[in-house]
Amino acid sequence: MKEGKASTMFTLNELIRRMVPHLFLQRLLVATLSSQVICASTILASSPPGQVVEWGDVIMQYVEPRTIFTNIGAGFTHNLAVKSDGTVIGWGQNFNNYGPAIVPTGLSNVVAVDGGQYHSVALKSDGTVIAWGRNNQNQTNVPPGLSNVVAVAAGVSFGVALKSDGTVVTWGLPGSIQTTIPPGVTNVVAIASRVNHTLALKSDGTVVGWGFDTYGQATAPPGLSNVIAIAAGNSHSLALQSDGTVIGWGNNPNGQTNVPAGLSNVVSIAAGHSHSLALKSDGTVVCWGRNNEGETNVPPGLSNVVSIAGGLLHSLALTSDGRVVGWGDNTYGQKTGSDAWSEIVGIAAGSYHVLELKGDGGVVAWGANAVGQATVPTGLSKVLAIAASASNSVALLSDGAVFAWGWNTFGQTNVPAGLSNAVAIAAGFAHVLALTSNGTVVSWGDNTLGQTNVRVGVSNVVAIAAGYFHLLV
Repeated sequence: MKEGKASTMFTLNELIRRMVPHLFLQRLLVATLSSQVICASTILASSPPGQVVEWGDVIMQYVEPRTIFTNIGAGFTHNLAVKSDGTVIGWGQNFNNYGPAIVPTGLSNVVAVDGGQYHSVALKSDGTVIAWGRNNQNQTNVPPGLSNVVAVAAGVSFGVALKSDGTVVTWGLPGSIQTTIPPGVTNVVAIASRVNHTLALKSDGTVVGWGFDTYGQATAPPGLSNVIAIAAGNSHSLALQSDGTVIGWGNNPNGQTNVPAGLSNVVSIAAGHSHSLALKSDGTVVCWGRNNEGETNVPPGLSNVVSIAGGLLHSLALTSDGRVVGWGDNTYGQKTGSDAWSEIVGIAAGSYHVLELKGDGGVVAWGANAVGQATVPTGLSKVLAIAASASNSVALLSDGAVFAWGWNTFGQTNVPAGLSNAVAIAAGFAHVLALTSNGTVVSWGDNTLGQTNVRVGVSNVVAIAAGYFHLLV
């Protein structure tokens, strides 16, 4: 407790319940498999039982079970993934704070997602649609009363919804050809949209398109029939036929409509800006078209894929065990960390860098690296927990040792000699603390505000937490 203030007693559950909702909005929190708060900015109880002791200004880490995804969607430079519990995760570019990758608070019961240039759409299990992000063209103004929706798609600045009665509804870009549905578009069973054109697959296996048609991308090839799936790129289109073959048409400067010879047994298709993807019945993926950023370089060994998506210059795959794998351009982090979700057991965030703790005890880092905070030391292994301060990183090893790297102006990476038997770590702005197995706390680094002065008599500690300039045990 702070001196001069009355003490407040919380149980562990109350403490977490009270703190997490507020702090989640401030910092990226930490995930673990065991649903325990174990590292860097969070931790559990105190001395005496049920009492919290505070000294010196907290970064908590959020913990959840292993994440399983059920649906994916790719915008231009951001991604969305639906979790098995119906919530959504977004990552990648949030251009000018439009927030297409920032999922609305409380969004739940989602079954499908898609991304436009700077906006996103989500289909809920009750048939309603939610949209967020940039709204300069009314692209997030879902028509009032829209219901009974079974599929959604997003163009550059507009949205498309397919209803259970086979009709299509559009919004955004008022009065434009992109949102003007041609007469007679009924009995639709699937929709696809990417930049400025939309495709609709009808129940008779034919395809209708509208919007920009400069390269014929919205005009299906004569005689095209027996189509079971469609995909739209920037200015090209794809159709999957019932015999497992793929047809491409529209703009083709990068070979995006040149379907690889002999490609067969395809069960799903997707299109990026100028590249194409096909998912085969054996769970493998084939890509073709532009490859400026490796967007068609399918990761070696990728298998058991059940869904695919294409972004501007990147590609995504969802596997049968709920993993999301990304490849291609990563300028905005649109692929970074997605594959690692399959095996991470913890994450921690500094001011501009991120750490991932993998299930095999290894650590992956990315983001700002001016002082080496994202350069994981060679050979670092057997890590149990991680923590990140503003610009330095900390790892707790299985033998109870602590390792730190990055910014060291205040000695925050100078782990005290002889420190061993650590069971938890936490990092503030420029200071670090460790909890040992005997219930004592060790702290080092910046002490401008007394944040490393562990109070006399603090013992029997079972959990620790570090804020930017204060600590809790």
